[in-house]
Amino acid sequence: MKKSAWLPAVVAPVVVAAAVAAPVIANAANDPVAGTDPSAASVLASVAAAKNAQYSGSLSQTSDLGLPELPSGSGGSSVQGDASDVLGLLTASHTARVYVDGPHKQRFQLTQQLAEQDVVRNGSDVWTWDSKERTATHVVLPERTAAAAPTDGATTPADVAQRAIDAITPSTTVSKPTAVRVAGHDAWQVTLTPKSSDTLVGSVRLAVDQQTGLPLRATVLAAGQQDPAFQVGFTSLDYGAPAARLFDFTPPSGADVTTKDLSDAPRHGDGKRDGSGDHRSGTAPTVTGSGWDAVVELPAGTADRTKLGADGSGLLDQLTKPVGGGRALQTSLVSVYLTDDGRVYAGAVPVSALVAAAK
Repeated sequence: MKKSAWLPAVVAPVVVAAAVAAPVIANAANDPVAGTDPSAASVLASVAAAKNAQYSGSLSQTSDLGLPELPSGSGGSSVQGDASDVLGLLTASHTARVYVDGPHKQRFQLTQQLAEQDVVRNGSDVWTWDSKERTATHVVLPERTAAAAPTDGATTPADVAQRAIDAITPSTTVSKPTAVRVAGHDAWQVTLTPKSSDTLVGSVRLAVDQQTGLPLRATVLAAGQQDPAFQVGFTSLDYGAPAARLFDFTPPSGADVTTKDLSDAPRHGDGKRDGSGDHRSGTAPTVTGSGWDAVVELPAGTADRTKLGADGSGLLDQLTKPVGGGRALQTSLVSVYLTDDGRVYAGAVPVSALVAAAK
C-alpha cells in the first residue's frame, strides 16, 4: 500500500478491529449459567484447548456496517483505489482459505476479483503477498511470540472468540448454550449481550465446536438491528495437519520485497498506558475505559491530513463528517474520530463518546 494512503491504512483496520474485536472485549460474565449442560463458562473455556488445533477450511465473511459506497478501485488515484479495495473487505462478502498447524504455522488466502492476498506464518517468519500489486513483505517476529499473523482486514471466528474470553467482566449477560451445526460440525452457541446502553453493539454470538473447542462462527449484531452487521464462519472444515509445503513461501521473481525485522521489538504489553493515564510510549496505541465502552487511541501524527493531495482530501470528505476538532465516521458497530492534530480514536460507541475522550 502506498505511503500516502494513510486513510485506508489507518481507518479501515481500526474499523475492523473495533467492529469485530473491541466490542467483545467486554466478554462473558463471571458466573456460569446455572442448570445448563454444558455451562456457558465451560463452552468458553473449551476454546483454550483448540490453540494447538490442526485444520484447513474455507471461511465466509459478510459485513453490513452502513459504510458509504466508494467508486471502484480500478482507476482514479492510488489513494482512492487503495481505500476502495480495503473498504471492500468491510462492505462486500468474500471467502478465504485458511490452513493452521498449531499456533505458529498458519496460512490465510483471500481471493478477490482475480487477485490474491496471502499471509503465511512459519515460526517467527511472516510473509504477506499481494498478487495485484506484486508486493511481498517479510516480517521477522520476536522469538517465542504468541502473536498471530495479520490477515489484511479479514478475521476468523477464533479471533473474535479469543477476545471474548481474554477479559471476562460482569458487564455482559451470557446466554444458555444452544446446539447448532456449522460446516458439518456440532457446536454450542453462546450469546453475549452487553448490559451497557452506551455501546453500538447489540450482541455477539459465538459457535464453538463441541468436540475440539474451535470457534466455528462469530456473529455481531448492532444495537436495535435483527440482521448481522458482521459475521465470519467456516463453510467447510477438515481436521488434520495441512501439508508442510503450505507454510513455505518464496516471493515470485520480480516481486517488490520489503523486510521488517521485529526480532528485537518489545514484548507484548510494553508501551501501554499505566494506571495514572500517562503514556509509556509516544507511538503505541492506548485504551481508555473498559468493556463495551472502551476507546482505542492512536497518537498524534497517525493521520496527518497535510500529506494528502486533492484526491485524498476528497476521499476523506466522502468517508467522514465534520465534528468539533476534526472529522468522524460512524458505522452501525463502530465510530472513528480523526482529530485535527492527527490523533485517531475508535470504539464501539457513538462519535460523541470519542470526542469526549479526545478532550
